[in-house]
Amino acid sequence: MGTVNRSGVRKTNDSARVIFYTSVGLLFGFFIGVSLQAAFLTKVRFSLPSFDVYFPGTTNTNKSLEDEGSEGVPKIYVPTNPSGAETLPPGIVVSQTDLYMRRLWGEPSEDLKTKPKYLVTFTVGINQKKNIDAAVKKFSEDFTILLFHYDGRTSEWDEFEWSKRAIHVSAKRQAKWWYAKRFLHPDVVSAYDYIFIWDEDLGVEHFNAEKYIQLVKKYGLEISQPGLEPNNGLTWEMTKRRGDREVHKDTEEKPGWCSDPHLPPCAAFVEIMAPVFSREAWRCVWHMIQNDLVHGWGLDFALRRCVEPAHEKIGVVDSQWIVHQVIPSLGSQGESEDGKSPWESVRSRCKNEWAEFQSRILGADKAYLAKRGRG
Repeated sequence: MGTVNRSGVRKTNDSARVIFYTSVGLLFGFFIGVSLQAAFLTKVRFSLPSFDVYFPGTTNTNKSLEDEGSEGVPKIYVPTNPSGAETLPPGIVVSQTDLYMRRLWGEPSEDLKTKPKYLVTFTVGINQKKNIDAAVKKFSEDFTILLFHYDGRTSEWDEFEWSKRAIHVSAKRQAKWWYAKRFLHPDVVSAYDYIFIWDEDLGVEHFNAEKYIQLVKKYGLEISQPGLEPNNGLTWEMTKRRGDREVHKDTEEKPGWCSDPHLPPCAAFVEIMAPVFSREAWRCVWHMIQNDLVHGWGLDFALRRCVEPAHEKIGVVDSQWIVHQVIPSLGSQGESEDGKSPWESVRSRCKNEWAEFQSRILGADKAYLAKRGRG
């Protein structure tokens, strides 16, 4: 019995020791684990990229835990960022874009072999395919080609090699200035020094695009157009080609047509059929185009508001001239209204838009002057 008692006591003591040492081991492991976790997190914490966080009215750039949002993103407010992007770090903001086409593979930095410096747009229908082909061939690889298709037929242009590199935008029964307002935002075309916004019925046998750009730069023209062959589709004396000079900036019109020799249509004037805008001038003109006035009639008389002095920076390039073929192709896209044929309905809206645009310009002027106490 005594042997049994001593054996039972020994087994009890051994069990207690096992429990004791196991508990100590667990506690020690717990503290070691907590310490390692804290050290690891601290190390990761300091390895994160640093951000300069700016708050209005302060110059403190030391970021603390209080400067972070719920997901560890820095709290940022940069009032000089573009509207709507104030909460982004300036380094990630891209406020402008371009029309350069890119690949779906490879390195982005290797996408573009060249970056065209100029943009040419034509508003086209399939019936003028040959005419546009001849026109596009007058522009080198320094020009991005953009076609606006008012008849919705785009694939049929693929017979031309250049068409496969061009940009095609299709929206049925729309006019040139409708496309321009929606697809040529200044921040979209900011990569281009000059923007050509041309009709489809222009003969370009006597036109060279590179020489045209040289003359525009030489004479400081912010808004321009090629001279027009005098015997075809001429409306205004100002846009008639002169054979004795490279460029002209003024003209003489019929008696009473010009209240001032520096004002349209005697100066500071080009037509809307084949205008060319500098990047800076286009930024202003785009904002003046009305969303609902799609034909642009009357806009040519207001272009002078976008450059100063207008009679010096708007002109006609005579030595690179074109022919207006006067093909009323867009008229066929209209519909009969009030007994008028489709083209008559389109022409009627053109005239109405001219009057409406002039009314809006005058109304805006009066409202501005009245607000400044000068009305």
